[in-house]
Amino acid sequence: MAATPTDTPATAASLAADYTTLREGCGLLDRSDRGKLALSGADAVEFLNGQVTNELATLGAGQGRYAAFLTHKGKMLGDVRVLAVPGQHGLELLLDTERAALQDLFDMIRRYKVGYRVELEKRTLESGLVSLIGPRAAELSGAELGAEEHANAQAAIDGVEVLAVRTDCGVDLICRSEQTAGLTGALRARGALPVGEAAAECVRIESGRPRFGIDIDDSVIPQEAGLNERAVSFTKGCYVGQETVARLYYKGKPNRHLRGLLLSAPAACGEALALGERPVGHVASAADSPRLGPIALALVRREAAPGDRVAVGERGVEAEIVELPFAAGSPADAGR
Repeated sequence: MAATPTDTPATAASLAADYTTLREGCGLLDRSDRGKLALSGADAVEFLNGQVTNELATLGAGQGRYAAFLTHKGKMLGDVRVLAVPGQHGLELLLDTERAALQDLFDMIRRYKVGYRVELEKRTLESGLVSLIGPRAAELSGAELGAEEHANAQAAIDGVEVLAVRTDCGVDLICRSEQTAGLTGALRARGALPVGEAAAECVRIESGRPRFGIDIDDSVIPQEAGLNERAVSFTKGCYVGQETVARLYYKGKPNRHLRGLLLSAPAACGEALALGERPVGHVASAADSPRLGPIALALVRREAAPGDRVAVGERGVEAEIVELPFAAGSPADAGR
């Protein structure tokens, strides 16, 4: 059984302060442990375009795409942010992914790149990644970036060379790992405030963006997680798992949907959800939002629709199912 969540006034106060920073200023979070790969060579774009769900053939330097690697049955092996940057011998593709998916994606790429002029490198330990999150992120980074998510450009921050990448909630800065501490210090001097992972996760959950390995896994088809718009092209050429993804999109209905939960009390990842007597899913990412109260993400069966109330676990906790992202004006006690 999942553990009962606990909280203390001290941690609640810290979370609230960090949350305010992320919503009104600029929070700083070291995410260097994320998985990073690099593909280079004359066939890098052609090869990767045949492996992932999104269109890469039109990708130019300074642009990026969000995409997924799938099994032949259309189930997710991992999701990636693909960044196109100038390399020593033409365009280089940087792949940023959850650490939980890194080895499987590395093995898959290495296995299928045979016959292509492609070089594959691991960059996880060699590269640091610092996230600036909040409305002042672009200002404090000082980087000149395009307006689209994943737009990227080389920049220098107090002598530290970085690749700046626009995100949905700020700017990511990728540097050499030995320069991460110097970069963090320079950003703090500019006014960025260090925040905890809990507050950043709270903002992510409110925005309805799932994480591979927590909210989605290798049992999930992208449409079930609401990823079609962001991660899937229905006009590109063939890729692994395309037939299943296209068939579900044009002719089928997903059995599950990624939804938000407005909880009557905090819940833990893994706690079961029931609509009446019928199991309909499990709690995935969960947080205690200073704005909304206890919230969570969950893949729920389609018979559990937005507006329905479900039982959570065995402690008398209930939740209202809501569409994602969580509504900006939802009160902390909405639906309770």
